[in-house]
Amino acid sequence: MKKAIILAGLAMLAAIWCLAPGGAWAQDKTAPNQAKVKEFRIVRGMSPQAQACIECHKIVSPGIFDDWAGSRHANANISCLDCHQAKDSDPDLSKAHQAVYEKGDNPWSKSEYMTPIAGVVSPKDCSRCHPDEAKQYSVSKHANTLQIIWTIDPWLNFGLNSGLERVNGCFHCHGTVLKQDKDGRLDPMTWPNVGVGRLNLDGSKGSCAACHTRHRFSVAEARKPDTCGQCHLGPDHPQIEIWNESKHGAIYHSEGAKWNFAAAPGTWTPGVDYRTPTCAACHMSGSGKVLTTHDVTERLSWELQAPLTIRPQDFKPWPAKSSWQEERAKMQAVCKQCHSEEWVKSHYAQMDGVIKDYNEVYFKPTKAKLDELYAKGLMPKDAFFKSPLWNEFYELWHHEGRRARMGAAMMAPDYSWWHGFYECKKRYVKFHEEADRLIKEHKKAYVAPYFPGATGNTTKPPQIFGTKK
Repeated sequence: MKKAIILAGLAMLAAIWCLAPGGAWAQDKTAPNQAKVKEFRIVRGMSPQAQACIECHKIVSPGIFDDWAGSRHANANISCLDCHQAKDSDPDLSKAHQAVYEKGDNPWSKSEYMTPIAGVVSPKDCSRCHPDEAKQYSVSKHANTLQIIWTIDPWLNFGLNSGLERVNGCFHCHGTVLKQDKDGRLDPMTWPNVGVGRLNLDGSKGSCAACHTRHRFSVAEARKPDTCGQCHLGPDHPQIEIWNESKHGAIYHSEGAKWNFAAAPGTWTPGVDYRTPTCAACHMSGSGKVLTTHDVTERLSWELQAPLTIRPQDFKPWPAKSSWQEERAKMQAVCKQCHSEEWVKSHYAQMDGVIKDYNEVYFKPTKAKLDELYAKGLMPKDAFFKSPLWNEFYELWHHEGRRARMGAAMMAPDYSWWHGFYECKKRYVKFHEEADRLIKEHKKAYVAPYFPGATGNTTKPPQIFGTKK
């Protein structure tokens, strides 16, 4: 009894000491059940220059610092300089940043910390630590999309949209050709930009930050459909809307918040970390014996965006280097992680049937009729968007035709039918009715004498296509 009284007294004295000024809790400034703020301390052997970058950005751009501090890069002691450091002779050297060290407006912007940096981090920079990913990405349609669109797109080749329309529309997804002025400042008509096919000042193509946004560079973010949906949306490539309607999308929206998107690269596993695939799971992530790839050209057995559906190796602007049978086998192996072989084969049989119907029933007859108008001089071959009748042909394949085919490929019935084939039928009838009338009456199609905003530069980027002599 006496012992118990003594122990109780000691406990009371300890509690009084903790609550008193200078006591344990008072020293911590928090009660034991409250979270403590973790101070980010650089104690792992960074150079003074690297430390200066971090401490300076903590002051001038705390959002950048916060993103980096919460990244795997920071956890692995990878600093700003590991990605941004350059040589004085590099074409992407940021001269504007050099002046920052002369300001002296904070303890870290001093000449003693000066080091050359590139403001824009490119896949070439990332390849220092991620060589396989950079190599795979470099041969993909993503990285080379500027070459692709400048090869086939009438908007660019005929100057049918303005520079500002391109910068704020086309190039935010496809990428710009980055340029600097004589003072080393990035041209505002080419920057900011993180388009997947951006041509960088160091000659490399693409932007890793298109999917792994800076400065967190999160693998979890890149695996989520919202990332792909930044570009793959709308009437012409509505993959995100189609996926949202599919069973895959429905299940994701119901329970995806519980899935483990942060699994280490190469370990993200269906049935363990997630229940149904996102865009990345099918087109890029490793699954079963299929290895991870950053070449989104892989695993495709059709070019569903093309006017006439063709095999990837027959897509002239960027032909695939492997056979469609080989790539189909990879995609089917991914499907079989969750579906039976019979289910997968039946799905592909349905998709192939839809593609044949689109090609033979809708596209080929309409293209033949357009060619007849050309041959009879009833429509100029450069009519493009200036002729309402030509627009009917264009939207048949570029809008409704894509939705019909992609809806079938990704199992979204409303997109395959109501947004797809139903609209194809309406467009088909309207086009052929007008085309037949013009042919019967030998009357020329209307072509607008003026087209708004048709001021774009039609010179193909010499950095990609070379300089014509």
